[in-house]
Amino acid sequence: MKNIDMKYGDTHITFPIDENNIVQIIEGNPFNLGKTEDEIILDSLANPINSPRLKDIVHNGEKICIVISDVTRAWQRPYKFLSPIVEELNSAGIPDKDIIFLSATGTHRKQTEKEHENLLGAELHKRFDVIDHDCLDQNNLVYLGETSYGTPVWMNKIAMECDHIVITGSIVYHLLAGWAGGKKSILPGISGYDTIMANHALSLGKNIGDGSNPLVRSGSIANNPVHNDMLEAAAFVKPSFMFNVIMGSDGNIAAAVSGDYVEAHAMGRDLVNRIDGVKIHRKADLVIGSAGGYPKDINLYQSSKTLINMNEAAKDGAALILISQCREGLGGDSDIKDIILNYDNILDREKSLRERYSISKFIGYYVCELAEKYDFIMVSDIDENLVKNANIKVVSTMYEALNIVYEKKGKSLETILMPKGANTLPILEN
Repeated sequence: MKNIDMKYGDTHITFPIDENNIVQIIEGNPFNLGKTEDEIILDSLANPINSPRLKDIVHNGEKICIVISDVTRAWQRPYKFLSPIVEELNSAGIPDKDIIFLSATGTHRKQTEKEHENLLGAELHKRFDVIDHDCLDQNNLVYLGETSYGTPVWMNKIAMECDHIVITGSIVYHLLAGWAGGKKSILPGISGYDTIMANHALSLGKNIGDGSNPLVRSGSIANNPVHNDMLEAAAFVKPSFMFNVIMGSDGNIAAAVSGDYVEAHAMGRDLVNRIDGVKIHRKADLVIGSAGGYPKDINLYQSSKTLINMNEAAKDGAALILISQCREGLGGDSDIKDIILNYDNILDREKSLRERYSISKFIGYYVCELAEKYDFIMVSDIDENLVKNANIKVVSTMYEALNIVYEKKGKSLETILMPKGANTLPILEN
């Protein structure tokens, strides 16, 4: 037997697995630039891609909006790179009073002062306030036009009134956009609710019964309408500069890209593939994945990123065991609760989603799709009544979860383990 350790909330869960059953442990690929995090950040700022340095773009007297991710992305370690960005702006003659921090909350909740401090770090938090974007505050949105997909582009007014917008964040695999980072700081980050919903509705097939659009998936932007639509929206905004990090398997910053938000993001995607795109020889009968602990497993909404990646490693009819504390329950808004609790079949859920699309409803729908496709068990603190209609079993220990699977399928199950499930994407070799 081999003892496996996976993160759970602020703690860890350890459990034994028969070594003969383990097909692969997916933890990311070895990657080391031989630099410290500070060196990686400063080198990237000094060598932007297809762009002048940030300090050469801005000028004294101009207002700068720095768009940052919210607390659900605190694992990006933004406090490490925001200080050097501010220093670069200060060196160009931009005083603190002309720098605005805007949190790209998308449709997420407002944050606490403590969460703002966690994002900026103690020193920057003493100097700056953080404004949380509110996608529902129509008075604080401006209309910029419409994309070729018919998406109305409403953007945060405060950002658009600034002379320059600097977008920051991290590039990882993403269910809808292919990869996060880059243009996602704009849409959904600082977009209006109607803009976000229209864009994300492109995640469905054209007709009722089609389910999810197969072109919309992690690690893919080819003909991906969600990605293309986001790029069109970002082109209305014209961010002046981008700084994105790429995380290593140890949770530290492994690389960074900066400069033009399109070209730099393309280079960042290649780095993500090198770090988190993991080749697998075959799929498994049992996939066990951790969302990566807090805040990645703060709720089921955020943990869906892990399920997306686990799906790529599972055979048809396999069992999935998701290790996710979900201290805030389902997350999202009332829509995810509605789509999971108030329907008993996937077709009715899809009809409801098409009638009034929302991100929370889509995440709920996607989770239900997987629960229909696989035997789905959660090791979690989540209230089991929240997910029982989706045919998801909730247990408190890995011992219980494994017993359920073994009693139904036997103990000789080819197993893939994903301790960093939110980040690592299994890629099946031909």
